[in-house]
Amino acid sequence: QVQLVESGGGLVQPGGSLRLSCIATSPIGWFDAMGWYRQHPGKERELVARIGSDARTNYADSVKDRFTISKNNAQRTVALQMNSLKPEDTAVYYCMLSRRSNVYWGQGTQVTVSS
Repeated sequence: QVQLVESGGGLVQPGGSLRLSCIATSPIGWFDAMGWYRQHPGKERELVARIGSDARTNYADSVKDRFTISKNNAQRTVALQMNSLKPEDTAVYYCMLSRRSNVYWGQGTQVTVSS
């Protein structure tokens, strides 16, 4: 019964920053990985950033050196700091949690980068 709630999306100009936050509404115990995915208009959902239970991370090439993923187990949160935003970052961003064979998704939060 894990539920994930995202926040922090919005409208920002190119070169600006946003910080997305995802909160699990109940204790989750251990997990395999948490991450952020995004879906551009007319395209498939794609991985943006991922962080394992061992704190290892990986990023899509398009966001490496601009985005940073972090987590706080005690607060049941995972965050995505997004800097130097570009119009091509415009998408709906989804929080993900993987535990054993189960994958949980948030409802998504809109990020729009436009001048």
